[in-house]
Amino acid sequence: MKIIHLLGIAGVESHELPAARKWGKRLEWPMMFVALWIPLQWYLEESHSIAPLLGRIADWLVWLAFFVETVLLSILVKNKRAYLFGNWMNLVIIIGGMPFFWQFAPLVGLLRSFRLVLVVVILVRLSKSVRMLLSRHQLGNTLAVAFITMVLSGVIVSRIDPSIGTVWDGMWWAWVTMSTVGYGDVVPHNLAGRLFGALLILFGVLLLSLLTANLAAFFIGSEVEKVGRDEKDADRLLMDISARLERIERKLEELQSAKDN
Repeated sequence: MKIIHLLGIAGVESHELPAARKWGKRLEWPMMFVALWIPLQWYLEESHSIAPLLGRIADWLVWLAFFVETVLLSILVKNKRAYLFGNWMNLVIIIGGMPFFWQFAPLVGLLRSFRLVLVVVILVRLSKSVRMLLSRHQLGNTLAVAFITMVLSGVIVSRIDPSIGTVWDGMWWAWVTMSTVGYGDVVPHNLAGRLFGALLILFGVLLLSLLTANLAAFFIGSEVEKVGRDEKDADRLLMDISARLERIERKLEELQSAKDN
């Protein structure tokens, strides 16, 4: 048994019915938005920036999204028992995270904190899809290089140029410089900082061009893959039609032979 089954986050298996796999994919990104909304709602509630009524409505919508996903996929999968056992965390979240029970429970704060489990579950389930997405056309590697360069450049420039006060200001300057935006709110003043900035601008132009090329290749590649899948489906359909025509021809020949005899 895989670790994802023990954790109850297996999702829809690759050997399941096509409809179940298709809807499992379709629901991934909506559930990602749900996962991103949960900590945002947490912040809004803690800062009292959202009315209690809106918070309760949001609680029900989050719970309903998880409930609908579980019920829909449970209906579509072939092996319902295996799906529910492999995704037992869904049932725990649906039962324990139902907002209706919060008004009767003495540990309301603990139960409301249980929503954060949703974030972990959804992000872990989607990590495989995200890794596959970023691995195409070296998009993930390019973003990783950009992030590392931004962090290191921010640290370096904050040390060689006293006018850039903190490392955070340095990273902000590095990101603005690499993207060739150049807001001008944080700028180096001494010679070493300007020389380093010139090198970073040159590297940023190259990196931005590479990132743009990878993004273009990613989107074009997606369309090419879609066309390839359509062509394969068309080929399978033609082969099926051809096989049926051959069976019809053989049947007609057998009927003609029986009539001649």
